[in-house]
Amino acid sequence: MSTAAQRPSVLFVCVHNAGRSQMAAAFLTHLAGDRVQVRSAGSAPADTVNPAVVEAMSEAGINISAEVPKVLTVEAVQASDVVITMGCGDTCPVFPGKRYLDWDLADPAGHGVDAVRPIRDEIEKRIRGLIDEIAPAE
Repeated sequence: MSTAAQRPSVLFVCVHNAGRSQMAAAFLTHLAGDRVQVRSAGSAPADTVNPAVVEAMSEAGINISAEVPKVLTVEAVQASDVVITMGCGDTCPVFPGKRYLDWDLADPAGHGVDAVRPIRDEIEKRIRGLIDEIAPAE
């Protein structure tokens, strides 16, 4: 079993932390378990997670109904090995030595569950690839 010091840490960032970053964090937590430390945040967090996102994730067997959007902090970025942005533009702080990825994904805000499903499925595919890269099963 890996120790916390050896576990890679990933931060998912989008503007509202109510959709894409919540789905990505939930998939990574669900699929990688304790092999990865997971955070998510938003540059301008919403009050609640998008209900269509909660429904779409529930269909995938992951309950995120208790999640709350969190504000992006410098500390969260500094504590992460990989920072994955999803449309937060220039509002994400950049620090040397961190790995940054930008995932260009449609924003589920204002859309129903039918529009969220393909975004959810694309995020799951990318998360599986990320796990293979940073925390492969032993």
